[in-house]
Amino acid sequence: MHFNCYAWLISLRLKTLPLSISAILMGNALAYWQQQFNLLIMLFSLITALLLQILSNLANDYGDTIKGSDKPNPTAHTRGIQLGLITLKQLKLALWVNASLCILSGLCLLLLACQNYYELVIFLLLGLLAIVAAITYTVGKKPYGYMGLGDISVLIFFGLVGVMGSYYLQTKSWSPWIFLPAMGCGLLAVAVLNINNLRDIDSDRSNHKQTLAVIMGDKVARFYHLFLLLLAMWLLSLFAYYYLHTIYSGLYLLTLPLFLKHSYAVLQFNTAKNAAPLLLQMVKLALLTNLLYCLGIILS
Repeated sequence: MHFNCYAWLISLRLKTLPLSISAILMGNALAYWQQQFNLLIMLFSLITALLLQILSNLANDYGDTIKGSDKPNPTAHTRGIQLGLITLKQLKLALWVNASLCILSGLCLLLLACQNYYELVIFLLLGLLAIVAAITYTVGKKPYGYMGLGDISVLIFFGLVGVMGSYYLQTKSWSPWIFLPAMGCGLLAVAVLNINNLRDIDSDRSNHKQTLAVIMGDKVARFYHLFLLLLAMWLLSLFAYYYLHTIYSGLYLLTLPLFLKHSYAVLQFNTAKNAAPLLLQMVKLALLTNLLYCLGIILS
């Protein structure tokens, strides 16, 4: 079986991986703030989260290919399978291998972090749910990514589960205030997906892929994007104001000028080609905001 490194690298979509990294770092920064931190647990959390996101990216390619909605789009992400460098059989094998690695890494994480069978069972179920969600986004008879449910899935797994789950594995405790930064982190990830869907709105509509952007329409989806950014920053600000109480907690506000510039561009672009750079810009903004926020938490 011929192996093309370039084809697999572009199919893994490495530029999107900061989303899963951000959620894990946020949860671990909060745990460090509570003076409960294990470096090995954080490393296995990062590895597992990255493998899950790669699984989702590969499953997305596989599902879109089967459904015929992966037609070449010069403004969108180029897949190895689109270029004919990867076969459907190879992609399916990669899915199985990646899913197996997710399970292996996840088990190592849980055996390291869980203290009783109750915790082990709960997180095993969450892990399996994450794998199923990653695959069924575009694979299956009724993929939820084609039904406008992608945004809520991203919010749950790149926000609530990623942040609150990694926090619990470190501290073995729940705190309601964790909901604020978890939601903020998740909403920034949803904004990345929304830009992707805005860019592909015409091709998705023609292929009967009902993303939330397609359902809402171009104009409303742009204002929905601004709402996501405003709500994310508001929730992050609430936590920083009420719980951190130090000058360092405002470090993330340094990104505000970049958000204003990005928001203006989102309202102004008029072609999919102009929207394409905004996707990478949003990924960088989400990562930078989360990193500065994590730094503020640690310094506090």
